[in-house]
Formats: sequence, structure tokens, C-alpha cells
Amino acid sequence: MAVGAERESPDPRCPWAHSADEYLAYHDHEWGRPVADDRLVLERICLEGFQSGLSWITILRKRSAFRRAFRDFEPALVAQFGERDVSRLLQDRAIVRHPGKIRAAVANARATLRLQDAGQSLAKLCWDHEPAPVPPPRTMADIPQSIPESAALARELKRRGFGFVGAVSAYSLMQSLGLVNDHLADCPVRPQVEHQRQGFPRP
Repeated sequence: MAVGAERESPDPRCPWAHSADEYLAYHDHEWGRPVADDRLVLERICLEGFQSGLSWITILRKRSAFRRAFRDFEPALVAQFGERDVSRLLQDRAIVRHPGKIRAAVANARATLRLQDAGQSLAKLCWDHEPAPVPPPRTMADIPQSIPESAALARELKRRGFGFVGAVSAYSLMQSLGLVNDHLADCPVRPQVEHQRQGFPRP
């Protein structure tokens, strides 16, 4: 997740949470909280792909439009999209109109179905790359852009047919899905997230 400029605040939350209302809601209610539903995991992978080269706030503000355009990221529905759907989406000003990213979202849905048809789970594939716990970050500078596990996850996703995934976007995905808890040590949301992670049954 490429966040916007940070600004000083007496609030102990992670500083990026104060950049916009959408960031605050995402920070408090989603970021770092564990996810195991394949549909939601597919959505996060696709949105990370659409975010490439853009700011995350742009994606958050277009999120409802993405959900409408991509049938709420139901894998079986998106997997049926063809070139006519791609053309239609390229005319949709409410989303990011990038042909490679749109086609990657369709490919991601098809790859998800292939996993499921083989009796596997997209969520499990991701959670199989959960890294060992590390000390909580004290500042934003302590948070890495990628780690060996995110590079491995990116390679595995690509091998399975997923598009627009790299080591950096895979680490952002790990943050989003709760594989890591990168809320700062003093952030009041961190212990909530960690409590959920500890009680979360890994897929």
C-alpha cells in the first residue's frame, strides 16, 4: 500500500491514517485484520495490482466502483469476462482504465478457480507464506517494502497465473490480509489486530 503524505497529529494511530477519512476507516477496520475468504483475497490482489503506479487513496476512493465493475470480485463471475467486457471496462471512468490491469484481474479470477477446482484455496496459498513474527515497528521507517516471504509469494502467484504481482505488492497484500501486523508499536489498533491474528484459524 503506497499511502499519502503523513502529517503530525497527537493521535497515536499510525501517521498515515490521518491523511484522509478513507485512510482512517481502512486503518482502523481493515488493515492488518486477518482475511481467509477467497473472494476477499482476490479483491485485495486485484486492487493491489490496480494500485501499481498510483496512490492507495485513489484505489480506496474507487473501491465501490471496482466492486460494481468486477461483480464484487466473485471469481466465477469475473472468470467469464471476455474481450467485450474488457472493452466495456476500458470505457468506465469510475475505475482505473488500464488494459493490462483489467486483463490481469480476469486472469486472477481464472487462476483462483483453477486453485479451487484442484481442491485448494487462494487464501491458504497466501497464508502458507506467513512470515515469523518480528518486533513491532516503532516508526514508519521500520516497515520494509518487501521481505523474502513476499518475494516467494509473488513468484508462486505468478506461477499460478496471477498478474501484476511483485515482491512489493505481495508485501502490501500480506499487510492487507493480516499475514503481518505493521501497525506501529504505539498505535491503539495494533493490539486489536494482534488479538484477532492470535485467534485466527489459518486456512
